Amino acid sequence: MDIYSSIFEIIDMRSFSNLWYWIGLAVLWSSASHWAIGVPHDLVTRARRVGGQSEQDLLDIARINTNRLLYIVDTSGLAILAICSFVLTGLATMGFFYGLEFAQAVFLLLFPMCFVTLINISAARRLSQQELTLELVTKRLNRCRVYTQIIGMISILVTSFWGMYQNFTVGVLSW
Repeated sequence: MDIYSSIFEIIDMRSFSNLWYWIGLAVLWSSASHWAIGVPHDLVTRARRVGGQSEQDLLDIARINTNRLLYIVDTSGLAILAICSFVLTGLATMGFFYGLEFAQAVFLLLFPMCFVTLINISAARRLSQQELTLELVTKRLNRCRVYTQIIGMISILVTSFWGMYQNFTVGVLSW
């Protein structure tokens, strides 16, 4: 046996049994729930607690990110939707029809993020239609954050169950 086969035998390179996949999943959902419409949650908390310049910063960054997100969606949203649909369909087909574990893992990371993106777009649309006040912005951003966390919990649960199923089915000690 050469050194490479020994290393790959000791370190399992499959997706769902790899520690780095689970760390990446945790970082993905932690980041997604921290940034609602591109606004960090600590800025929302500080603006409500302190006010003053922090409040103005929150309103400015919410306005800028809302306009930016809606501009991207309005100008190239259809092309982005087509590309995302193509990629997700390809990943789902390769992963669940052909049994490619890496495609399953990537699909389980990306598919729920589509719902998070839709929530962010919806919140941005609602913010753009109203006068931005501290109460309105914090309410929308906190609601967006809670919905993202709910989707994240469901996604982590489904991914964990699917990963355990894959690990039990394939088995580390299978000959």
